[in-house]
Amino acid sequence: MKLDELDRAILDQLQKDARLSNQELADKVGLSPSPCWRRVKRLEEMGVIQEYVALLSPKEIGVPVLAYAQVSLNDHRPESSERFDAFVTASPQILECCAVSGQYDYLLKIACASMEAYELYINQELLVQTDIRSMNTSFVLNQKKSTTALPL
Repeated sequence: MKLDELDRAILDQLQKDARLSNQELADKVGLSPSPCWRRVKRLEEMGVIQEYVALLSPKEIGVPVLAYAQVSLNDHRPESSERFDAFVTASPQILECCAVSGQYDYLLKIACASMEAYELYINQELLVQTDIRSMNTSFVLNQKKSTTALPL
């Protein structure tokens, strides 16, 4: 799919503030409201715009511990991956899960209320998954950059 400069301008503005009214968005990208609305609808229908969300402050809602867990499975059979994927989907603590190449199979981004809560989660939920062979954790000490905006 080919995006033109106006599409990119619309996407750039929406990544900065998805709460812009159609009129505000149209003004920022130099379009009148009707063509701007049609472009946004087309971008949504094509799946370029997947959803609109509110980004919350982890610290302010009481979930300040952020960890990255490197997980290796016992094997790569489809049923093992399906069970692990189902666990990941059902676990609200897991913010992201990427199947990766290299020394381990998955990289999980996990948020918890405290180190104690993380330890409980790991010992009582994650590591009881029978398909997991090993896991290593790295804790975020200081987040230098966090963005959801993709480069356009």
